[in-house]
Amino acid sequence: MDNRQAIGSWLSGPRAAAEEMGADFGYRGKRLGLPEEGPGAIAPLGRRFGAVFIDWSICMVIAYGLFARGDQQAAGNWALGVFLLMSALTVGTIGCTPGKRLLGLRVVSEDGGRLGFGRVLVRTVLLLLVIPALVWDRDGRGLHDRLGRAVQVRM
Repeated sequence: MDNRQAIGSWLSGPRAAAEEMGADFGYRGKRLGLPEEGPGAIAPLGRRFGAVFIDWSICMVIAYGLFARGDQQAAGNWALGVFLLMSALTVGTIGCTPGKRLLGLRVVSEDGGRLGFGRVLVRTVLLLLVIPALVWDRDGRGLHDRLGRAVQVRM
């Protein structure tokens, strides 16, 4: 076996090399017992980014209109607080933020139930730190979801 084949190329990565050697990773969400497609399946990355963009835009408008009084720097700072409050309240009660609702996503616990307020708060604070949300596992869940024991799924 060639060493390049064992570690993968810089284009394909180690996962492709492992799959070539026979490793079966399955689809995203298989380890969690979720379906491959349809309602209850792991939410696609594009929709999740779209939902965060919609939510952040709503928070910026609220912060700019109610708190910042025309100061854009202050609006960005206030938007963090608005995002924290909006996310904690909406995910903790109905399971989705306005952006997630518009794009057909919801946040559930790993066992399929509703998240408790403490786990929602941990997840939201880590999401505001940004970096944990950019570290994913093979199911496509960010570190903020893993530590909050949450899964973003399709409705």
